[in-house]
Amino acid sequence: MTRSPLVELTKARMRMYFREPGALFWTFAFPLLMSIALGVAFRNRPPAPVRVAVVDAPDASATLAALEASDVRVFPADLAHAKEMLRTGKVALAVLPGTPRPYLFDETRPESRLARLVVDDRLQRAAGRLDPVATSELRMTEPGARYIDFFLPGMLGMSVMSSGLWGIGYIIVELRTRKLIKRMVATPMRKTDFLLSFVLLRAIVLLFELPVVMGFGWLVFDVHLRGSVLLLIAVILLGALTFAGIGLLLASRAENTQTAAGLVNLVMLPMTVCSGVFFSADNFPDAVQPVIRVLPLTALNDALRAVINEGAGVAAIAPQLGILGVCMIASMGAALAIFRWQ
Repeated sequence: MTRSPLVELTKARMRMYFREPGALFWTFAFPLLMSIALGVAFRNRPPAPVRVAVVDAPDASATLAALEASDVRVFPADLAHAKEMLRTGKVALAVLPGTPRPYLFDETRPESRLARLVVDDRLQRAAGRLDPVATSELRMTEPGARYIDFFLPGMLGMSVMSSGLWGIGYIIVELRTRKLIKRMVATPMRKTDFLLSFVLLRAIVLLFELPVVMGFGWLVFDVHLRGSVLLLIAVILLGALTFAGIGLLLASRAENTQTAAGLVNLVMLPMTVCSGVFFSADNFPDAVQPVIRVLPLTALNDALRAVINEGAGVAAIAPQLGILGVCMIASMGAALAIFRWQ
């Protein structure tokens, strides 16, 4: 009975992969450890006290008394010391003596703008201000708005990218360097079967990884999947195929592992920083947003967050799916066209 080269190659890759402890650690353990570390570091907790310096003056005692509150931490200081603390970030605002009351702060720092509002409110109320409109506060904390809800889909996206670029691109070049690919030329195997076996392996591994990461997020951090499970799997598989294609393209002509590592880092690092893994891509200037939005990792992360946190359907993430599809077809087509055994 004739056996399919693609099936046999994929089975061989799977055996090699699951027998390698290092590969299992980076695929399964590392995302969980990262989720624990960042989930604990950025967990929901009461707001940090506003740190304010009050410059010594005859009326400083009244100012200190007005600012005594659980959400304000006051540091009496002379003017030089107050400026030094402000410059080094030890305080967010300095209250100076004078009429009208001067506030010294850096308006480019969000915490300084917040401190200005809090301190001014305390001092105005201590002076007898009455608000013309009565207000009340209704506070709410919902799953989906926490940092871990933002980070977990980004962690999945980064894992998909890393698997495709390092797990395919780098490994193929390593096989070429060790002259192992050269031996396969004599076998009855097509170039397509050889390359697609790597792609299928990464897709299968991600199907194992997805329930582990999502189950961990649900058990430990109460992260819920609000969208369709099938759609989430489809997005993950499309992302895996996209980055597998990019990995194949990087490995098509690289002659040694140093070149391959440089190419992988050249592709990975900008997307890791810009594509919203650890913080929102909206933090970058508007001028570069069009470029960031067409990066495959940005599209993958946006689609994952929309499905997991917002319960989005296919229509809502169609632009992101389109970007991934175009990148997948272009990269795989180019890789199959220019790949060389030697």
